[in-house]
This record gives sequence, structure tokens and C-alpha cells, in this order.
Amino acid sequence: MFNKAILHLDLDAFFVSVECLKNKALIGKPILIGGLGSSGLLASCSYEAQHFGVHPAMPMKMARRLCPQAIVIKGDMDNYSYYSKLVTEVIKLEAPVFEKASIDEFYLDLTGMDKYFGCLQWSNELRRRLMGESGLPISFGLSVNKLVSKVGTGEAKPNGTKYIPAGTEKDFLAPLSTRKIPGIGKDTYKHLSFMGVRTIRILGAIPIQMLEREFGQFGRKLWQYANAIDARPVVPYNEQKSMSKERVFTEDTLDLLKAKDLLFKMVDELAFDLRTINKLTSCVTVKIRYADFNTHNKQRLIAYTANNKILLRHVKELFDTLYERRQLIRLVGVKFSGLVHGHYQINLFDDTVEEVQLLQQVDRIRRRFGKEAVGPAVYLN
Repeated sequence: MFNKAILHLDLDAFFVSVECLKNKALIGKPILIGGLGSSGLLASCSYEAQHFGVHPAMPMKMARRLCPQAIVIKGDMDNYSYYSKLVTEVIKLEAPVFEKASIDEFYLDLTGMDKYFGCLQWSNELRRRLMGESGLPISFGLSVNKLVSKVGTGEAKPNGTKYIPAGTEKDFLAPLSTRKIPGIGKDTYKHLSFMGVRTIRILGAIPIQMLEREFGQFGRKLWQYANAIDARPVVPYNEQKSMSKERVFTEDTLDLLKAKDLLFKMVDELAFDLRTINKLTSCVTVKIRYADFNTHNKQRLIAYTANNKILLRHVKELFDTLYERRQLIRLVGVKFSGLVHGHYQINLFDDTVEEVQLLQQVDRIRRRFGKEAVGPAVYLN
């Protein structure tokens, strides 16, 4: 019987590292990447900038105040995606089972490989190959489950490795701050601090019932994580290539406002689906089928996004360009393709604070009450 062996790989300060690869003069400098407007958001920052209290998803204006000497860069999602795919392809060739958790983060299940190679040796060799082929710094944590491996990666950064042998995982976690546990945000950490719980050792000693009383169902998860318990499997990587929707009108129509409203509703629903499964799209296609069954499509490559406003703009422009025949319309459709895995927060180059907050609130309502609970007024009659 083999001990579980889960490897967590993380591309260090990914966006910043890619920019430094393009421009060596940026190495060692405080760098901010994100929206350049007055209400833009910070997508990523260098370790040098983090020393000034800067962190991703904060308003760019605040980040620039905290670190006025920083170099500010707009960001290039196409370039970041290229390097993410490059690393993914190497892992796909080498790993028995892997999961792509985000654009720059991977889990690999190496259970049983000790019999043939030695998991730590194999992990070090994979890291060297990845760094050699991509030119990017990579950290990893290797342990018995996802949680401990991910925390190990955090302790190994920047550009380092951490091996936590089976049986030592609780001792490894015990002295660390509760902030190190994935899923513990600012509010939960503050709540734990008020309880006098600042280290994982203390958290793990609290009865489950007490944590459930304070935090609900998440309380049980907190206790499990604090005691290095995590049964989540590595989910084999299977990248979804596209998602689409189309609608047939009950009667063929010349009403362009009606056709656009229907398209916009589909875009809104698909964008919500993208954010729900942590995807971004890089290609938008609009489809029109006329009453004579002739079907026409037009597509456009775009910067990676899951933002409704940006997608709606592209769909509107594509529809206006595509609809040339002035005939009755039978069907309209929209497709998002060229999908990449990644949290929506990484696409902060054009979004404002207000736009991100609005999307978050709308998504929260929809997850609770359903997709139809709220939507843009643009398609409400």
C-alpha cells in the first residue's frame, strides 16, 4: 500500500515573471500589472511591490500610492496564456494524472511512483524541465494531499521546493498562521483572531462542534484542514474548448432589437457560466440563420475575459457587421471558444472596481436564486 503523493506546482508571480522574461530590465523591480485607469484594479504584482503592502485585486490607485516607485504595466493576457499552455503541454507529456487548477497552478497525483522513480526526484526533474523550457520560476510542494502540498508551495516561494513526508504534515502545519489555510480570507481570519486563534495548531485543537457553531459547515472544513485532512482527489485535466447558446424564434422576424436582446441575454448567461467554472474566453462567434435556412457566422479573437460588458460590445459589433441581407431571421446564436482555466480575478486589466463589485453581487444573487433572478436591463421588456 502506497502513501498518497500529491505534487502542487505554482508559477511564481506568473504575470510579472512573463513580463520579466520579455524585458530583463524589470527583474528585481517593484512591478504592478493591471488596469491603468483611475478606477482600475491590480491583477498582479512583483514580490518587491508586495513589501509595500500591495496585493492583487486592490484598486490600482491605492497600489500606486503604497508603492509610488513601481513600474506599472497594462498586461497581456494572450502572452500569459501562451506560457500557461506551454507549461501545460509539458506536464501533459510527463505526468500520469494532473489537474489544472488555474492558469498558473497545477496538482499532480504521483501515488505509486515511489516504486519506480522516487516522487521527490521525479518532481525535481519535472521542475527543472519546466523552468528550462519556459524560462519561468516555479515552486512546488509535495505531500500526502492537496491542502498540505499547496501550503508547502506557499512556504517554498519564491522559486523553491518543499517536501513534507507522510506522517509529518500536522507538525508542518501546526506553527503556521491560520491565514496560510486556503479559503481563510480576511473576515474569517479576523473572526478567528477575536477567538484567540492565530495558529493552525490552536485551530486544530478546537472541537468541531464549536467551529461549526461559529462558522457553520465551513467550521468542519476548518477543523479538517487544521488537522491536515483533505480527501479531495486530483481531477484529471480535460480542457473544455467552447460553450454556446442559440435560440430559434417562434416566428421569423425582422425585429433587430428583439434579436439583439435575445443575443445579449445569451451572452449574459454564458458569461455567468464562464465565471462559475473559472473560465475565460478568447474568441467570440455570432451566428444568424435566415428564413431560407442560409446560416452565416462571424467570429473575433479578443483578449481573455469573462466580463459581460466587454463580451456584449463584441457581440453587438459582430451582429451589426454580420446582418447584411435584410431578411427575416429564424435563429441567432453566440459561442465562446478558446477557453482557458483561470479565476475571473486575473482579468483585471480593463475592469473598474465598481464593475467587479457589481458582477460579484449579481453572481452571488444568481447562485442563490437562479440565473433568472437578476440581469441587465438591456434585454428587459
